Formats: sequence, structure tokens, C-alpha cells
Amino acid sequence: MKKITFIDLFAGIGGFHLAMHRNGAKCVFASEIDEGARKTYKANFKDLEPELFNKDNFNTDITKQDFKKIPNFNILCAGFPCQPFSQAGYKKGFEDTRGTLFFNIAEILKVKKPEAFILENVRGLKNHNNGETLIRMKEVISNLGYSFEYKVLFAKDFGVPQLRPRLLIVGFKDKNKAIRFKFPEPTPLKITMSDVFNGKCSRKIGFTLRVGGRRSPINDRRNWDGYIVDDKEVRVGVREGLLMQGFSKDFIIPVSKTQGMKQLGNSVAVPLIQAVSKKVINLL
Repeated sequence: MKKITFIDLFAGIGGFHLAMHRNGAKCVFASEIDEGARKTYKANFKDLEPELFNKDNFNTDITKQDFKKIPNFNILCAGFPCQPFSQAGYKKGFEDTRGTLFFNIAEILKVKKPEAFILENVRGLKNHNNGETLIRMKEVISNLGYSFEYKVLFAKDFGVPQLRPRLLIVGFKDKNKAIRFKFPEPTPLKITMSDVFNGKCSRKIGFTLRVGGRRSPINDRRNWDGYIVDDKEVRVGVREGLLMQGFSKDFIIPVSKTQGMKQLGNSVAVPLIQAVSKKVINLL
């Protein structure tokens, strides 16, 4: 059977890449603009997919890429920037220049015509601007001949101890409307926060990992990294963050702890993406 191929846009440290690799797919092009994230991505995938780096298919700025020169692929994957749509951002959506990166995704779909796509964003996108932003996105995608299915999924429902609600959007280039995609059902929790900390933790499922606001008082509503373990206050570090996001223990974070936590806060939960992408790959 021919191996399914994919591209990894706004790739971060490679959560999508790892999930797709676990499902037997091959990455033929990736793009990430942040220098620190690129360093982590390369450290973990240069041996796994050497052609990605040897053939200059690890792009820095997708807005400057000639889309026609992207290798052919089956699935477009993108955890595209969430700031324009999140509570933490300014909620400007397409008025925010970062929001227009969605149109780069649409343009790649138009030029390359892959069989499917998987997008991930914050759940706030679903109701952003009273739902009009998502309606506009659906119109753009539908006009390109793709289906458009979406659902808010939680990382905690796919084996890892973290709430992390995220909006997943899946579509197929299916003129006959024969493909009926259903999002995966929840699976049992595989590890708890006690397993993460190797001690008795006050919470079974952890807070959503974030980028900012670390070390808020543990009883503060803004706290997300502080826990009581064996009757002591402890904070989530890189090792714990990797487990909460579903990365393997040997995943390399070759940057500072501060950068590492930022990268993990920006990443996708690997098992959730793995479950969704497995259904997409099986349908293809």
C-alpha cells in the first residue's frame, strides 16, 4: 500500500508530525517560523525524515513560499495560529494579520488539491464573532470543493491528563459527498497527574498547559501550573508537560526551560491528533 503523505504547517515542535508518524504517514513538507521551535523540530525529526531537511522542505515563512513547489501530498495538517480567535488575543479575527494565515491554508488547498485536511485551533474560534468567523471559513473551504466538519474535543478524552479543549476541523475533497466523517469517540485515561508527578496529586486531570501566566498563586483562578503533590506545592516542568501532551519520554527539548514550556503550551495534544488523523487516513 502506498504510504499516506502530509504537510505540517505552523508546525511548532512537531505534535502533528509525531501523531501522523505513529499512524504510518510520511511528512514531505513542514513550515515553522519560530527559531526555537524549529530547533526542537529538527532535533526530533532530522533522523526520522532526513529528506525533509536535505531537500529544503523545512520552510521558515509560509507566506513567502511558492505553493506550486510544495511536494504533492495527501493530507494538509495545520495547527494554525490561535491568537486572533482566543480569549487571550484581541479577538480581531481576520482583521488581525495572523488571522489571514488561514487564507494561506486555503490557497495551498486550491493550488495542491490534496485529498483531505486536518486543522486545529482554540475552541473560542467556534463562537468567535457570534460564529461568523467559522461560517466564513467554511464558505472559503466549501468553495474549493471540500467538506467541512468540526467538533470541540478534549485532550483528557484521549488518554492524557489535561483538559485542553480544542476545535478540530476536518475536510475531504469529495465532489460526490460519499465520505461521511465521524470524529473519534473518547478513550480511557491512560495516566493521571499522580503518574505525571510520580506522587499523590490533588488532581486526577491537569489544567490546560498555557504559554503565559506561569507561577500564579496556586489557589488563584489563573493558576494552571501549580499542584499539590504529596502535600507539597509543585509546578509543572518540561518533563511533566511532555507527558501531559502525549509526547514520548525521549522527545528532545534542546532549548531553555522557559522556551520549552512555551513550546509545549503552543503544541497540540499528540494522542488527540493521532485519534483524529487515524480516522482520516483510514477513510483515504
